[in-house]
Amino acid sequence: MNLKQELVQYYKWLRQYGLNDSHSGNASVRDGDTIWITPTGACADTLTEQQLIACKTGQPAADGASLDAPLHLAVYQDNPQINAVLHCHGAYTVAMTMNGKDFVPFDFEGQFYFGRIPVINLEFNDIFIKSAQLIAEELKTSKAAVVCGHGVYAAAESLNLAYKWSCSLESSAKVAHIAHQAGTFPKHNGE
Repeated sequence: MNLKQELVQYYKWLRQYGLNDSHSGNASVRDGDTIWITPTGACADTLTEQQLIACKTGQPAADGASLDAPLHLAVYQDNPQINAVLHCHGAYTVAMTMNGKDFVPFDFEGQFYFGRIPVINLEFNDIFIKSAQLIAEELKTSKAAVVCGHGVYAAAESLNLAYKWSCSLESSAKVAHIAHQAGTFPKHNGE
């Protein structure tokens, strides 16, 4: 598979495995000096590689690219080791970070992979204005970051690893939610 085919596949998996709905989230991959990004309003169920939008770092996002394209481009600009960015709306992660506090997984994998996930608090009208630089800055030192009430941005050296961070974070948030329901949620998580 070429990188464009892989990008389409991972975007579809985010939908297939419940991390996005049919038309939510977005994804990108670095291919040399080109950044391939999902288009605005992309449907994960029907997206093809021909629909991906080519963008360049240091330039404005190309017409038709995801509304989050400036955020993706900022992540690549500030983080030369990053080759993939995935944005998803995993329900457990969004729910467990609605308090606006950084998320500290307490399950083994979550602690091993993340330690702490930064949560960025923005007013609705500021999301597209301020999130690009804030997320890019957080992803310099974190594998993923969350915009409170919105969703997860995961970045890595490969699509596979960004997908792993997205899925692992959602799994940790699900464990935290179940533990909270069972009354076994640890006190160190801000309770």
